[in-house]
Amino acid sequence: MNIPHLSRPCSIYKTQHPSTPQTQTLQNLLPTMTTCFPSFRPSFAPTMWLSLCFLILNAARMGEGGVTSSYVRRKLAQKVTDMPLDSDVFRVPDGYNAPQQVHITQGDHEGRGVIVSWVTMDEPGFSTVMYWREDGLTKKSAKGKYTTYKYHNYASGYIHHVTINNLKYDSKYYYEIGMGHTVRRFWFWTPPAVGPDAPYTFGLIGDLGQSFDSNVTLSHYEQNPAKGKALLFLGDLSYADVYNHDNVRWDSFGRFIERSAAYQAWIWTPGNHEIDFAPELGESQPWKPYTNRYHVPFRASGSIAPFWYSIKRASAYIIVLNSYSAYGKYTPQWHWLSQELPKVNRTETPWLIVTMHTPWYNSNNYHYMEGETMRVMFEQWFVEYKADVVIAGHVHSYERSERVSNIRYNIVNDLCQPIKDNSAPVYITIGDGGNLEGLATNMTEPQPTYSAFREASFGHAIFDIKNRTHAYYSWHRNQDGVAVEADHMWFYNRFWHQVDDSASGQP
Repeated sequence: MNIPHLSRPCSIYKTQHPSTPQTQTLQNLLPTMTTCFPSFRPSFAPTMWLSLCFLILNAARMGEGGVTSSYVRRKLAQKVTDMPLDSDVFRVPDGYNAPQQVHITQGDHEGRGVIVSWVTMDEPGFSTVMYWREDGLTKKSAKGKYTTYKYHNYASGYIHHVTINNLKYDSKYYYEIGMGHTVRRFWFWTPPAVGPDAPYTFGLIGDLGQSFDSNVTLSHYEQNPAKGKALLFLGDLSYADVYNHDNVRWDSFGRFIERSAAYQAWIWTPGNHEIDFAPELGESQPWKPYTNRYHVPFRASGSIAPFWYSIKRASAYIIVLNSYSAYGKYTPQWHWLSQELPKVNRTETPWLIVTMHTPWYNSNNYHYMEGETMRVMFEQWFVEYKADVVIAGHVHSYERSERVSNIRYNIVNDLCQPIKDNSAPVYITIGDGGNLEGLATNMTEPQPTYSAFREASFGHAIFDIKNRTHAYYSWHRNQDGVAVEADHMWFYNRFWHQVDDSASGQP
């Protein structure tokens, strides 16, 4: 039998699943089928007709959501294995007191500052950075401070933080740290001047850890021809707490990421594995290793804590939030965000990007609905101010949503489901960096309508801003070639070009 193309709206796609008491019986679907398919004349047995209707109903029901990738990771059941501490990627640099664990991040609000951080293990040395433009002749110096901390039976090295200010936009700078025979040289590019059409490419990685899969993720990001210029890191760095809070794993992680983080800004979002609250070990001060090792320019945006802050970078306005600091009404984070969003000038920075660790729209049974209370507090603001994208980690899988909102939540009136909303952001979950805990493969079924694409694989993503109206997004799984896009989407800016950019709205 050839089923003709639908020529009119068909109520069969609105029919509820046969297992619910409110549904039509399959026998009653015959008039519906003849309405939808005018040339349809069933000439076979009633039992076959009922079976056909059941298959069509199930197909319609299963098609309500987006794509659940059928890709199967090779040796999926194989346990994720951490790299041993004597791996090459953890190698200590040669020389007495050589600087190690070098990383940089943005050092101001506008993109003309850089925070350079590193560790010396034997003695403090000097907290000084020598730097110069590639086309310049004069070396300049910037001075900072060092700190140390103790955690249980661990004593850190000397952790240095130096902020370089008043750099020129869109320029290559070299910088040197260390002393004597152990001076080490690195370089970085400053972003272009803040402006609406400044193109810029961000990498996205979350929940990285220190496994062999983590190394593949970082290598693929480094080799991606899209060439990310700065990395938005979505929380859960070293996973040292998984090793009974052995802070040696904070040191090894710093050496592991140095090959990238010393050359481009990594923009930090805190995750739950940075809390390091362990009263059973005598450690009751949360965030101690993270806040000592990773500085961010939170004061530049009026924040009172390094867990939530904002920066401008090229044509993007990036807001970092903390899923694990209080966010209820009138708390410091709530108060800061309520004042921060009205400051965003979309004629200057059209791309409003929000990062956090715990996702709000997550169709994986792993950490299901953990972000619900934060969503209830802040989602209305993200719709009101037309955020373009919200990026999270935490769930060790990948997922991209449609533009949806659930701000009309009213269970009395049965308004308790997300609906399509072109003023809402796209929600991306990218907690698939490769950490020791492995992949989250247990997804809810059927796939919700808000979920556009989901897959349990390790990988990274690229958010490539072209101009004020368009950005190209791609997700790359570790098992593919570095240029292969397992998922992609053209973003249309919510302020300048608010058209439908959902899967159905893509050209």
